[in-house]
Amino acid sequence: MMGEHIFIYCDGACSGNPGPGGWAAVLIYPENLVRELGGAERPTTNNRMEMMGAIAALSSVQDRPEPVKIYTDSALLINGITKWIRGWKRNGWLTAAGKPVVNRDLWERLETLTQARKRRLAWGHVKGHTGHEINERCDVIAVAFSKGTKADLYQGPAVGCGYSLLEPGPEHLRDSAAPGKKSSYKPKTKGGYYLSLVAGCLQRHLTWPECQGRVIGVSGARFKKVASAQEEQEVVKTWGI
Repeated sequence: MMGEHIFIYCDGACSGNPGPGGWAAVLIYPENLVRELGGAERPTTNNRMEMMGAIAALSSVQDRPEPVKIYTDSALLINGITKWIRGWKRNGWLTAAGKPVVNRDLWERLETLTQARKRRLAWGHVKGHTGHEINERCDVIAVAFSKGTKADLYQGPAVGCGYSLLEPGPEHLRDSAAPGKKSSYKPKTKGGYYLSLVAGCLQRHLTWPECQGRVIGVSGARFKKVASAQEEQEVVKTWGI
């Protein structure tokens, strides 16, 4: 899970749209640390909160050199910052229909942050409410802030955060280029895949060489080949994660 990347998961929530809103982000650092962020605005919209989660998270790592992978369940956020924004700028911040782009202030802030990282930033579209634990945790934090209940934000070792740090599997991913359709991602999982546990951090590997490179020669490392998500859950449980 850790590798040499910083992983970010972000989300937003709003009661009323517009109404009281909250945003959230979970950051996972290569040094096996987890940091949760959250905040609230009143009044606001769901889209602004989705964007604020990403902005706050990227702002907090702007001085870090590692590449970043950011996951969100907002198709608008991904498509807006990776595709549509170029056309909006060419059109003087007008949509194809000739209307002013909504939330231009946040799009400009987000673009500045993404441009600063250039090729060291990748986006992933995770489906909401499909059981991915970090995405669900972001939702809990964002909803709590939207309701005026300040969530207890964790900051500390990955092993103490209370949820799995596995990246989204194919059952959680969506093709961001085609919102509403099934993911076109088809991992090579025939015959199973591998789990590794090193220093309390869990990773998935599609091939044995990938797993082997992480565990061989590492004191206390554990690894296991599994054939399904159910078997994965059973293994992780026996490992005490």
